[in-house]
Amino acid sequence: MDGFPSPALHSLIKHLPFPLVLFDSRSGVAVPNDRFADVFGREQLDSLDLHRLAHNPGGVRQTLTLRDRTGRDVVASAQAVAVADGVLLAFDETVGPILVQENERLQARIAELESLSATDPLTGTWNRAQLDRIVGMEIGRAMRSGQPVTLILLDIDHFKQVNDVHGHVTGDAVLKELVARIRERIRAPDTLFRWGGEEFVVLATSVGYRGGAVLAEDLRNSIAAEPFAKAGRITASLGVSEYMEGESATRWFERADQALYAAKSAGRNRIHVDRQGSSDLHASRAGAGVLRLYWLEAYECGEPAIDAAHRQLFDLGNALIAAASEQHSQPGLWRAALDSTLAHLAQHFQDEEALLNQLGYARIAEHQHAHAGLLLQAVQLKTTVERGEATLGHLVNFLANEVIALHFLRSDRDYYPLLRSENGGGADQARA
Repeated sequence: MDGFPSPALHSLIKHLPFPLVLFDSRSGVAVPNDRFADVFGREQLDSLDLHRLAHNPGGVRQTLTLRDRTGRDVVASAQAVAVADGVLLAFDETVGPILVQENERLQARIAELESLSATDPLTGTWNRAQLDRIVGMEIGRAMRSGQPVTLILLDIDHFKQVNDVHGHVTGDAVLKELVARIRERIRAPDTLFRWGGEEFVVLATSVGYRGGAVLAEDLRNSIAAEPFAKAGRITASLGVSEYMEGESATRWFERADQALYAAKSAGRNRIHVDRQGSSDLHASRAGAGVLRLYWLEAYECGEPAIDAAHRQLFDLGNALIAAASEQHSQPGLWRAALDSTLAHLAQHFQDEEALLNQLGYARIAEHQHAHAGLLLQAVQLKTTVERGEATLGHLVNFLANEVIALHFLRSDRDYYPLLRSENGGGADQARA
């Protein structure tokens, strides 16, 4: 691929004191370091054994016989290690433990370089290059699963004035605080990127343009609601676009950019939504049955009882949605499914509160208050159903937005580190 290896990786391996060869796994091009060229010569890059080893990254160490520059056979211990877009072959002319230790240090350094090449050094977000690398995979995943994926393009309004009035140091502080506010509002499976300058991208998985609009408005409000520590009031404009089946990634981003431009043209400090996407296409093909709640592994907190309760809520919710779509022909089924779902929700809240009390969760009172509010909404929803006034939209809004998006994927995330620390033996630190 173009730019293989990266300058940083090439510089790292070039002068190491043991032989290394870096293979581009796509083109088969081999790049030796100085030590390999000195010991074996470039002719050995065509060795059949060497190419076989390159196709087995992560395997056991092997002993190869290569010819050195004098024509003498040399026995070398070698191992193939997978790196970004390639395979690294590490050799030792004499088998021993030193190479293993050096290999481990090298792999750690390579991982560090890969992380640095994928992140923005100022804000710690993923950078544009990383977005370019993964966007195709996200499109493929969305198409295979039949779930939507949405881009939110965010731009700080009049950011040049912040730099001109307060200086670039303050401008950098604003960018960092902005990232912190965004991270507080997005869900666990969503990904944040710095697009460039004062522009950022949120890639929201399993969310169509309607859910993207809700998230974008939440982000806009969280930015505008409170003054920034060093620059006062800051606002942002946001464009939302859902991927449309069959379009290129470039066209998808163009629609998001056009939506952002529309938000700015309309006066800034607002969102604009491109109201088209694969979710509507899927709905037109499948009818009402396309409405489903999808469980993702990224939703798991690591506590088996809570994860099981959350997964069961998704299953009960889907059964309820299916029953609601047939409410006119089978009203009893719809009411029974609602009763089962609400009973599970109440029991789950009770069990969760007991566990969080046991672990000493600092925000337990706030969490209990949120649970009480949701149960009150549940009672109101049930009353609406009994009066015959409820619609499928009421139900989906309660389950997908109030329970899952706003509570389960946001409020519950606050205690996930506590559970993970408890499982790892560090609960006291998490409580602090």
